[in-house]
Amino acid sequence: MSTNAHARLFEPYQLGSVKLRNRTALAPMTRVSAESDGTVSDRVREYYRIFAAGGFAALITEGLYIDTAHSPGYFGQPGIATDAHVQSWRPVTETVHDEGSAIIAQLMHAGPQAQGNPFGLGPVGPTDKPARGEQLPFYGGSGPFPDPSAMTLADIGAVRQAFVDSALCAREAGFDGVEIHGANGYLLDAFLTDYLNDRDDQYGGSPRNRVRITAEICRAVREAVGEDFVVGVRLSQGKVSDSAHKWAGGANEAEVIFTELDRTGIDYVHTTEHIASAPAFEGDSRSLATLAGQFTNATVIANGHIDTPEEAGTLLEQDWADLVALGQSGLANRNWPERVRTGAPLDDRFVPLDGGLADVEDWELDADSLLALDESAR
Repeated sequence: MSTNAHARLFEPYQLGSVKLRNRTALAPMTRVSAESDGTVSDRVREYYRIFAAGGFAALITEGLYIDTAHSPGYFGQPGIATDAHVQSWRPVTETVHDEGSAIIAQLMHAGPQAQGNPFGLGPVGPTDKPARGEQLPFYGGSGPFPDPSAMTLADIGAVRQAFVDSALCAREAGFDGVEIHGANGYLLDAFLTDYLNDRDDQYGGSPRNRVRITAEICRAVREAVGEDFVVGVRLSQGKVSDSAHKWAGGANEAEVIFTELDRTGIDYVHTTEHIASAPAFEGDSRSLATLAGQFTNATVIANGHIDTPEEAGTLLEQDWADLVALGQSGLANRNWPERVRTGAPLDDRFVPLDGGLADVEDWELDADSLLALDESAR
């Protein structure tokens, strides 16, 4: 990696109203470690503290459910919908700030990919079409995804308000911003997906109509929280239930999607693909992150197997992204930024609680296993 690229990785960066110490972010990763009521404990606080102490400038939480109705995706998922949730997150945000990092709450509605709901309600979606594939044992599910209930216009309005209310809860809990989860097959991405959304109203049909619900939510959240609170959105093509999915309209569809979202006043777009720098569409060399940069004025965060400083540096040096979000490489090196800054070697495997080695692809560890890495990650 060139000296310039290395320097860019450790440049301070202004993300909306928040000054970041460098250009590295921790990607959102499911932990399945909340209490039964969706509150979080000291184990979660320690989990995020370790990454902040390791030099990550911004931490994006796993998806937090936004209401006590249909939004939860699995048992053990944390929420940001009640006062108890707010109070449980405050020690986490305070600890992360004490370590010099920002923390952003990812707001999530599981939609048709819901696998377990502590409130006993079934999944909902743009139509009654189920997600493809089968539920993941890691989330406690098995067999095909269940058929969702098709959402009415009143349901859509209620979900839009739930995103607003949860964003205000996140602000009260001390988060620096929110990321609206519009990726990976969950509710907002299901609306964007042509084969799941064949509605004949203003929320179905054309790409502009299918992205409408996400754009409305981004705009409503921005208006509710004000300009001094970061608002971003995460987008992908692949899903938990359909990893190979591509937007049928290619780059033209991407232009419509990104342009519509840019008009909402968001601070950033977070793209996640299997490989961040790979072409998004056949016959076009541009990655999804590059397309986001071309069609928005927002900060672009790129995620997708960014494992080495060379890969991260290239994305920044070539202006393909403004920030890089690390997932699996961050689990193997929870002080990845500090190791890169000092020239220390990086691990490509982590050590689980039982002391054996495991490939970082198998990142779904329980909280105790993650905390067991504390000493080795410093």
